[in-house]
Amino acid sequence: MAEPGMKTLPDVVYNEHECASSADLAGKLAVAVAKALRHGLAERGSASLAVSGGKTPLQFFEALSHETLDWRNVSVTLVDERWLPATSDRSNTRLVLAHLLINKASAAQFIPLLVDSPTPEAGLSAVISGLATLPLPFDAVILGMGDDGHTASWFPNGDNLLQAIDIADKALVLPMRAPAAPEPRITFTAAALLAASNLFLHFETAQKRDVFNRACVDGPATDMPVRAALRTARSEPLNIYWCP
Repeated sequence: MAEPGMKTLPDVVYNEHECASSADLAGKLAVAVAKALRHGLAERGSASLAVSGGKTPLQFFEALSHETLDWRNVSVTLVDERWLPATSDRSNTRLVLAHLLINKASAAQFIPLLVDSPTPEAGLSAVISGLATLPLPFDAVILGMGDDGHTASWFPNGDNLLQAIDIADKALVLPMRAPAAPEPRITFTAAALLAASNLFLHFETAQKRDVFNRACVDGPATDMPVRAALRTARSEPLNIYWCP
C-alpha cells in the first residue's frame, strides 16, 4: 500500500511536494537535501551531492548554503556540465561556485566535471580520474527537467543517449552532443545518478508540470529521457519538489 503523500502511476512511484512559491520551494528542498546529507555523514563520515545547473536552482542553492552540517566532509559535483570555460555565463560550475559554495557551504569540496581539454571526449579519462575521491553512491541527486523532457544531459537524439540511460551500463560519465544542446556536454549516467540514496526532481511552473505529466505516461524514454529516472525501480521513491 502506498504511504501518505506517495503517488503511483503505471510505471512511476513518487512523493510529491507542491510548494506555494519559488522561495517556499527553495527552502523546503534545502531542508530535505540537508537532511539527506546529514544522514550520509552520520552513516559513513562523508556525503556526496550532485546538483543541476540553470536558473531554477539558484534560490535553492542559496538556501542550502545556509544549512548547518559538516560541510568539510561533503563533496559537491554537477549532474552535468557544458564543455565551456568556467568563466562563461553558461557554465554550471560558475553558478555553483557563486551561489552554492558560499556561506556555510563554502567549506565543501567541489569536484568539477571540467578539465583543460578541447572536447569532452578528449577529457573524459581525466574527468573520471578527478571523480575517484567522490563518495558513491550519492547521498542526494537533484535533477532538473527541460521542456523537451531531458534531464541531466540526456537529450532526445543525443549521440550517447542510449548508453547514458541504460541502467545496466556501468559508465560513470559520458560525453553528449545533441541538436538541442548548443555546446558539447558531459553528463553522469543513469547508473550513477539513479543509484542515489535520495533522488529529487526540481522544477517550477504549470508548464513544467505538464511536461512531467506527459513523461509519466507510456512512451519511449528516448523521446523524453526524464522517463528513465521516473521508471527506474528504487527502494526509496523519487521526490518531486515543484511550485506553480
